[in-house]
Amino acid sequence: MSQAILQQILNQLELLEPEELQQLNQVIQEHFINKEQAQRAKFHQALLNYGLIKHIKQASSIRQTKRQLIQVQGKPVSETILEERL
Repeated sequence: MSQAILQQILNQLELLEPEELQQLNQVIQEHFINKEQAQRAKFHQALLNYGLIKHIKQASSIRQTKRQLIQVQGKPVSETILEERL
């Protein structure tokens, strides 16, 4: 992309409403995701073609939930472990 086109796009960003900026951001993020997936697929296909792998496992679609930290009373667990090793 030429520098002039990029500069035009950057200048027009100032004219967009917040909702339009969010929509633009979403489109850009989807574009990056699609491009990354295409590159990953090419890479995996190359590995298969060269015989470096036999098959590709699909990534798990299960999302990990954030774990909540709990408060523990008493001395730190690391101290207890060290004491038990002695």
